[in-house]
Amino acid sequence: MADIAAIQAELRANKIDGWLFYDHHRRDPIAANILGLNGHGLATRRWYYFVPSKGEPRKLVHRIEQGSLDAVPGKKFVYSGWDELYKLLPKLLKGNKKIAMQYSPENNIPYIGLVDAGTVELVRKLKKKVVSSADLVQIFEASWSAEQLETHLAAGKIIDRVTSEAFSRAGSFVRERQSLTEYELQQWMMEQFRASGLHPEPPIVAVQPNNGNPHYEPNEGDARPISKGDLLLLDVFGKLDRPGSVYYDITWMGYLGDRVPDKYSKIFRIVRQARDNAVEFVKENVVKGREIQGWQVDRVTRETIRKAGYGKYFVHRTGHSIGQVVHGNGANMDGYETRDDRKIVPRTCFSVEPGIYLPDFGVRSEVNVYVGEKDARVTGAIQQEILPLLA
Repeated sequence: MADIAAIQAELRANKIDGWLFYDHHRRDPIAANILGLNGHGLATRRWYYFVPSKGEPRKLVHRIEQGSLDAVPGKKFVYSGWDELYKLLPKLLKGNKKIAMQYSPENNIPYIGLVDAGTVELVRKLKKKVVSSADLVQIFEASWSAEQLETHLAAGKIIDRVTSEAFSRAGSFVRERQSLTEYELQQWMMEQFRASGLHPEPPIVAVQPNNGNPHYEPNEGDARPISKGDLLLLDVFGKLDRPGSVYYDITWMGYLGDRVPDKYSKIFRIVRQARDNAVEFVKENVVKGREIQGWQVDRVTRETIRKAGYGKYFVHRTGHSIGQVVHGNGANMDGYETRDDRKIVPRTCFSVEPGIYLPDFGVRSEVNVYVGEKDARVTGAIQQEILPLLA
């Protein structure tokens, strides 16, 4: 259930008069998650839920879906026609000027910009100032409890083990000249996840040139065989198979040979340095109590790769928020795909995963960074060199 008192405290701290939640046909999962609606009730008609910084919340629902917001407290207004809706909405917002909504100026952060432009226009027509709820969302949607951190660490132990075993399995099959495709190794890993109590998610298993595609997905029909001399990328993510669990998400590299060729090692070292520079930037600023934003972390990573001469081959953001979904609703480490100006707040977690994707192969290294109240840390093992799987 929504923690109304906590929401109101944050509104006052941010000098915002209220937070207006709005949905139609479940277009805004953030609203449902924060309010604890859990998919209950119909949403074929528009509903509005307003939490003022002080006082009782108010809700506006359609007559044939009056129970849509029964899971949350507050005074209920009911409408039928559009004209009645437009008459009641001013009453819902009466006495408040600065209103937060799931809105992002110029759609700068599309993960937050879930309210349609027309609804924002309607609220502005009532002489309200609409501001982004982006930082509020982080606090109530992306911040972890102590228990959630424990589920992340527990999932990490399983994923680290299965990833290591997958590399060993690939090495054994190649050494013994047995057939093994990307898809077959992926499916074997899925079996290990299920047996270990992990919610099964299909990992990325890719040899060159497929590892040059950041979002490659092997399938049974055209997966490549894993062979001697291949560079193998494993992007592995998952969470415990129980409610409230959060994800762990890593990428490691292995080489099917006894010595990693220099052309691969050279690129990995650049990626590793970019990764480590970003992590150190976050750690240093958190310890010193400085406010940092997602785009700044991306800048550190991207500049490292640019200076090495490979800037045009780093084609995605540095990292994404991690939560109960693998791409969460907190700040992303992104100044490339978007300019994510959300500040990095305590008790949130994100990936740092720079990559260089050349025409014939790609290299990526990924770790998870958890930000505490006064420090930040990588939550799992950190790869330092490409693993020589036949050594």
